[in-house]
Amino acid sequence: MANPRGLGYAGSMGFWRNKTLAEMSRSEWEALCDGCGRCCLHKLRDEDTDEIEFTNVACRLLDTATARCRDYANRKSLVPDCVKLTPKKLEKVDWLPPSCAYRLVHEGKDLPPWHPLRSGRAESVIESGASVAGRCVDEREAGPLEHHIMDWPGKPPRRRRA
Repeated sequence: MANPRGLGYAGSMGFWRNKTLAEMSRSEWEALCDGCGRCCLHKLRDEDTDEIEFTNVACRLLDTATARCRDYANRKSLVPDCVKLTPKKLEKVDWLPPSCAYRLVHEGKDLPPWHPLRSGRAESVIESGASVAGRCVDEREAGPLEHHIMDWPGKPPRRRRA
């Protein structure tokens, strides 16, 4: 089955296994993102311990039903603190979830079986429990972030119940 993002085939020897993040083309880099939306959730950092607390509060550009950015091309100008990941920035970013493909490849690990580049199906991200679709709140409706601290965004996904 062809990959939904048009790169490679599900189950094939993937480009992510043979290239470093810096060697990837722009289309390969973009395809590496599984679209889970966890990186678009607000995080809180404890000033004393530097520990990161995850919330279920999404950036205002994230469609909470689909976990897709409503204006991906212009996100940085619309949300100035949006982080556009690059291989260099990945060295300093410590808040990516453990299931993030960029983090996994950076750490020399393989993508999980539910990743669209392996499964050939975008739906596998939702089925795996990795997606924030339907599990997050728009920042404009959330209220204080402290009221929305969750542990699941910072943990490996657990399969969602049907």
